[in-house]
Amino acid sequence: MIHPLSRSRSAIHYLTLFILGAVLAGATELSYGGWIQIPILSVIWWQLTLENHSSIKHQLLSGLIFGLGYFVIGLWWIYISLHDVGGMNAALSCMAVFLLSAYMALYFALATLTLTLLHNSRFTGLFLAASWVVMEFLRGYIFTGFPWMGLAESQVNGPFSVIAPYFGGLACTFLVVFTSWQILQLKKDPLVSTLTLIFVIVLTALSSLWSFTKPIGAPLRVELIQGNFAQSLIFKPEGVLKQIEFYFAAMSKSHAELIIAPETAFPWPESNLPSGTIDALQKQINQQGNNLLFGVIGRHTNTKDGREFSNRALGLSPANPPYLYDKNHLVPFGEFIPPGFHWFVNAFNVPLSDFARGGMNQENFLIQRPNQKPLLAAITICYEDVFGGELASRIRNSSTSTNVLINLTNLAWFGDSQASSQQLRLSQLRSLETGLPALRATNTGITSVLGPDGKVLSSLPEFSQASLITQVQAYEGKTPYVRWGNLPILSISCILLIWGLIRHRRF
Repeated sequence: MIHPLSRSRSAIHYLTLFILGAVLAGATELSYGGWIQIPILSVIWWQLTLENHSSIKHQLLSGLIFGLGYFVIGLWWIYISLHDVGGMNAALSCMAVFLLSAYMALYFALATLTLTLLHNSRFTGLFLAASWVVMEFLRGYIFTGFPWMGLAESQVNGPFSVIAPYFGGLACTFLVVFTSWQILQLKKDPLVSTLTLIFVIVLTALSSLWSFTKPIGAPLRVELIQGNFAQSLIFKPEGVLKQIEFYFAAMSKSHAELIIAPETAFPWPESNLPSGTIDALQKQINQQGNNLLFGVIGRHTNTKDGREFSNRALGLSPANPPYLYDKNHLVPFGEFIPPGFHWFVNAFNVPLSDFARGGMNQENFLIQRPNQKPLLAAITICYEDVFGGELASRIRNSSTSTNVLINLTNLAWFGDSQASSQQLRLSQLRSLETGLPALRATNTGITSVLGPDGKVLSSLPEFSQASLITQVQAYEGKTPYVRWGNLPILSISCILLIWGLIRHRRF
């Protein structure tokens, strides 16, 4: 029989962990969230180690509840797309957010098992950081992956951003977890923990001394168009036409070297657009000598899987055939329907797509420049900006160089929420990892220009209909992360975990 006092302590323990998870998620939205999350994690590790380490079940449940608090707060905006835009029943929408959060929290829970399986060691911090890295990698891989709201993207406003060009976001995650654990150990072993923290500080400072990419050519004059159209408009013919007319007019009158409109700026199959739309834009491009990139629904005549349409970026440049980039990493339920889940999609009151998937290593977009060397841009569409390893692989395997990153996004599905700021941080992390500037053209925000160090150089206010007209300096070169990807940090993490398990068996 469980003593009532023990049951009460357990309830308080779990509630505290849930609240701490929610606080950690909230802190990531602050200006210095990458710094603030480190002491919060130290408190979480302390709370997770208060109880008896011998119970794997207890540790797993504790980690799960902590993760649940973190993801429910961090991913609540999915409710907006399901209920407010999609018209799904409120209870079913809440349940969907809860289940996704619980699934995400499971990876956090599995990572925290290190505190039970490999405890009572001065190397526990290394083992915990290694297990966290492995679980985060798997979270971004299994079932096509959903690595949103990781610890890494907050480091664009934190101390470990300079590590990203070397070993990527997972290495930033490793240092966040390891450092927060060492802070917790200051009272128990002050000398070793202090020396370890000094070593991490020195290593981080030294890492900031090198850069791996350099400017190329004169700054590029760009115009990023933000239409600010509600998602509900594209489900009505008059709304579709209104949006097409706006973006067509905005692109037609621009004199920038590169003009970019967001994902599905033309929310209609390319072949069904008003007669002469693409031809008129191409004629203008040929006359003015500028370049144009915008989102459209692509159409395929022969597909093996029967999927006729794709989420496409269409590029136009002088004297060149149209450039086509079809989105490769599709959003489950939003852009493809997993087998057995058509019942879930049928609960929406709006049509959802089952898109064809583009190739993994599609060519870069060629940006023509009068009297200058052309530039090459790596294109991503919305959700693809989440997967740093895939982008690094594309740049590494490309037959041409990459000088700038371009992301086309439409987050109107998620209303006035933190989804846009979360994706902006992910874009900043991609620039840090690759050492390349980025252009983000979005429908509702946050339209912005990022430097190769991930800093926001200029941006538009959210939910405004405007254009961002500015310049961006292109870069050339490859960072160590682009050359090696996640292999180094994953190898180190796996070696540490194997070593930890061997030590555990010996002792």
